[in-house]
Amino acid sequence: MTATQLSQAALDIQAIYQSPEAVQNPYPLYERARQHGEVVTVPEWNAVAVFGHEEVSAVLRSPAALSGQFVGQDDTGSPLPSETLKLLEPMMLFHNGPSHARLRGLVNAAFTPRVVAEQELLVRELTRELLAAAGPGRFDLIEGLATPLPVSVISRMLGLSGTDDGKFRRWTHSVAELLGGVNASPELSEQIESDAREMRDYFRDLASELRAAPQPGLLSALAAVSMPDEEGQDAQLSSDELLANAVLLLVAGHETTSNLIGRGVLALSEQAGAWAELCAAPELPASLATNLADELLRFTSPVQLTGRVLGAPTDIGAQTFAAGTHTMLLLAAANRDPRTFAAPDQLDWQRPNAARHLAFASGPHYCLGASLARLEARVVFGELARYPQLCVLEQAHEYRPNITLRGLTRLEVELGERG
Repeated sequence: MTATQLSQAALDIQAIYQSPEAVQNPYPLYERARQHGEVVTVPEWNAVAVFGHEEVSAVLRSPAALSGQFVGQDDTGSPLPSETLKLLEPMMLFHNGPSHARLRGLVNAAFTPRVVAEQELLVRELTRELLAAAGPGRFDLIEGLATPLPVSVISRMLGLSGTDDGKFRRWTHSVAELLGGVNASPELSEQIESDAREMRDYFRDLASELRAAPQPGLLSALAAVSMPDEEGQDAQLSSDELLANAVLLLVAGHETTSNLIGRGVLALSEQAGAWAELCAAPELPASLATNLADELLRFTSPVQLTGRVLGAPTDIGAQTFAAGTHTMLLLAAANRDPRTFAAPDQLDWQRPNAARHLAFASGPHYCLGASLARLEARVVFGELARYPQLCVLEQAHEYRPNITLRGLTRLEVELGERG
């Protein structure tokens, strides 16, 4: 079907996914497409685009909304290379129902709130080290803080060698590009396949080794945990399942937080008085610091959109959609739905319902790394608030070509002296 045959609604929605300006600033495109309704049927694609907070949330929580139905294909529908497919297939992201419940239950048994809470000292120490290394002058906040911090935290949580942080950064970037639906050039596809092969080699036989000789860290805990399967027998993660979901934790613990830190600092700098207001009260109560993290997540939406395929007829808003319909869920648009959030384009870190954001999705596939991302954001912005002279320098803002995982490639700032 040519562009001239598409309806105006389809063209407006297509622009979100394909136009160059979408990554730079997608919000005007969301609002233009939202003019067609909070729920927009796109028969040309057997799809529905969902913009409203209530409607997106309902789809995410519906047992009929299936995740990962296109595993094994790239964004053009072509089969993925073998090593890439072997890496992705065991990820809980691509499972639903009992198989998803089993994988998530095993991972959750090790990745507990207590384990996450115990990382606060590590996050604070690493943040202070990185900021001290940057000094008071000009530095790139993305390369100097937003990227190295979360990958260092999650790799140490997993019990991986800190000397391999650069390797893990490259691997998670490849997986993020793949999960983000980036139009992969032949060169990028080859790089992703090569990285997938390296990951599988690095983690080969890891589950068996860790069960035989447990090591400190989350990987050993993941390898050791077991729970009854459908036959009542104790089941553990296989080596492939351990690898795939450890990589998922690396990506979930890195990409979202990295994007949040960069975009969060930029957003606070762009709103008159916001940075000064934050710096006036660096010793925030824990509840208010958490609210700041949630408001930044709502406002910046590090994960801009996702999708589900309906496995059964489902009501979305006032309409019923058939099984097989693809739902395009615009999380960032839902996070600025004026029916849910007053003055949604205003950053208000004391917003009473900030935690209702959908930055981590909702329902069975609620982001596994949500609690860690909140902790890191709370600590990082608390530490940054001790730099009242922090200034984002004038520059062109460049973004990675990934509308799903929207993040800056650079952000030049001048830190100033610590207060």
